[in-house]
Amino acid sequence: MKKQKTYPIDKFVYPVQTFIRQEKSSGIILGICVVIALFLANSPWSEEYFHFFEHKLGFRFDGKTYLEFSIHHWINDGLMAIFFFVVGLELKREITGGELSNPRKAMLPIAAALGGMLVPAGIYILFNSTGDVHKGWGIPMATDIAFALGVLYLLGKKVPLSLKVFLTALAIVDDLGAVLVIAFFYTSDISVFNLFIGFAFISTMYLGNKLGIRNLFFYAILGIAGVWTAFLLSGVHATIASVIAAFTIPADLRIGKNDYIEKVQKYLAYIKTTPTANSKKSALSESQLDTLVEIKRNTNLAIPPLQRLEHTLHPLATFLVVPIFALANTGVSMHVSAGQLLSSVTIGITLGLFAGKVIGVVGTTLLLVKLKLASFPEGMNFMRLLGLGLLASIGFTMSLFITSLAFTNPDYIIEAKIGIFSASILGGISGYLILSKNKTS
Repeated sequence: MKKQKTYPIDKFVYPVQTFIRQEKSSGIILGICVVIALFLANSPWSEEYFHFFEHKLGFRFDGKTYLEFSIHHWINDGLMAIFFFVVGLELKREITGGELSNPRKAMLPIAAALGGMLVPAGIYILFNSTGDVHKGWGIPMATDIAFALGVLYLLGKKVPLSLKVFLTALAIVDDLGAVLVIAFFYTSDISVFNLFIGFAFISTMYLGNKLGIRNLFFYAILGIAGVWTAFLLSGVHATIASVIAAFTIPADLRIGKNDYIEKVQKYLAYIKTTPTANSKKSALSESQLDTLVEIKRNTNLAIPPLQRLEHTLHPLATFLVVPIFALANTGVSMHVSAGQLLSSVTIGITLGLFAGKVIGVVGTTLLLVKLKLASFPEGMNFMRLLGLGLLASIGFTMSLFITSLAFTNPDYIIEAKIGIFSASILGGISGYLILSKNKTS
């Protein structure tokens, strides 16, 4: 059999593709970006670093400027919309055909996620019951799925697949909880007119789904030009639009597996027996080209648009969007005072994430198992559950995002970031050590 032809560029492309396909890679890239941001924030170029994100970008037409926001705002409300869109796609996939589609299997991670959101919020409120600092109660509720799974996948075969599935399902439910918190509690004054326009576009996308429209450009144009823009102008956070839009993407198969295999086998047999147009240049004949186009068309029919989009956008979100978000939001000056280290915001978030997540996740899970409402996944035991609870305390991306919505006071933002970093580092290291030593069920 003739080997696939390779080119010089493949020596660069193949290693990059291999790295991207590894589950732990996104966590590694995110960690590198955090280190870079912290270095820049504490370097001689710190002023330029912070000032860069204050520059404004907008669209100018007929002498008027529209949608003029700072680079920092564009990253948090624009680029992060892609991240939340992927979150929405993952949520719909899990609900329609994944771990969350089976109520009995879904009960345990859903309950664990709820416990892991409510207890941290309660701990934060104990330390910050009044004033502007009270608004930060949503910060310790979130789990960073990229970092948490990145640490878990570093352990390789030491951790059973069932535990990885459990943490993934928990983190996805956690993401949904964070989205709902943002929608209901971190939304500014609402423009009903723009919100109405946004839902009109969503209704059109939903109708397109029911009519059988599978063209991704249809959903992209309506989702970006319509839903996202309308929500951005409405006062409801634009990232919520991304999640809602994701739920309108078709998730059904147009051709079954057996039918697809039968058709493709016939097409391949035809190509094999048909001579090429030019044997020296290996050019395809017109009929072969038509056959390959048919194979491609049937392949698209065999893949739900939702999964096609998720597969395409996931690398973009994890290897571009989230790292850029980290570069823009994790830069914290190390010149902090003792008052900031021991402030109620810092303590509330640190304890909320590091202690609250563990208590909420582990406690709720054990309670359901004790009451015989659910059972442990295969390979789970108390120490492994404790390790997963500690990894769930890595609150990073979503916690930082909620911080940008909860606070405008620079001191509170710095204190929140200190709390997030402290809890995430402690939780990540502790969870890794516990899971790495617990090799047997």
